[in-house]
Amino acid sequence: MEKNIFTFIGCDAEYDESKTVIFGAPFDSTTSYRPGTRFASSAMRNESFGIETYSPYQDKDLLDTKIFDGGDLELCFGNPESALSDIYDLTKKILSDGKLPLMIGGEHLVTLGAVRAAAEKYPELNIIHFDAHADLRDDYLGQKLSHACVMRRCHEILGDGRIFQFGIRSGDREEFYWGKNHVYTNRFNFDGLDEVVQSLKGKPVYFTLDLDVLDPSCFPGTGTPEAGGVSFNELIGAVKKLTALNVVGLDVNELSPMLDQSGASTALACKLLREILLYFYKEN
Repeated sequence: MEKNIFTFIGCDAEYDESKTVIFGAPFDSTTSYRPGTRFASSAMRNESFGIETYSPYQDKDLLDTKIFDGGDLELCFGNPESALSDIYDLTKKILSDGKLPLMIGGEHLVTLGAVRAAAEKYPELNIIHFDAHADLRDDYLGQKLSHACVMRRCHEILGDGRIFQFGIRSGDREEFYWGKNHVYTNRFNFDGLDEVVQSLKGKPVYFTLDLDVLDPSCFPGTGTPEAGGVSFNELIGAVKKLTALNVVGLDVNELSPMLDQSGASTALACKLLREILLYFYKEN
């Protein structure tokens, strides 16, 4: 008999021997429409055993990697600042140990905690942001710590010209008007990504992926679905281009598994996470 270890498939190495560290941030207290993203990380671990560790896209296998899955943080539900503080602390430790943090949300607000830690270590940090929503509101219903405001809060840390958004197709008018002067936004798709990647080579980059960038026809399991999104193949093609960059931290968020009873959205998220882990994996 051996101890039961609940990890994402193929990610069962020890912390000290791993250069990539997965952890879950099960938090959705500020969700503005349909909740449930707090269950994403546990659902993805469970359903990951329905996919193979081998990627035919890359001819690589998770069984040949050393990736540590640290499980889920125990976050204070209902207290965004407390949750962000816990995410910051763990991300800071992972970065200080010379490892790549990969966080599974949770709602998109969780990105702010990780970005705070990454920007502290890398003052010249840039963000590449794939999403359906701009997330540039100054507040949402009076709340500045909201998933609808996360990129605005990140901008307050980084400043102008260091956030690059792709796939954006939703937001209020003021978000788009404000964004024109402060961030790079490509609407609807990944046009212009090659040029952005070229401009960011050699610079530290945090990559944040809101899964609702996908079209709801292939990914309905999210709290705020937006028609007109990209396909799975378009998304992994765009992610592959980011491997040319110095990605120092990343996250995948906004899967709400119970909103797709078929399980297809969770299966897609698992397959996408496998590809991301293999794309950004570095040998010791």
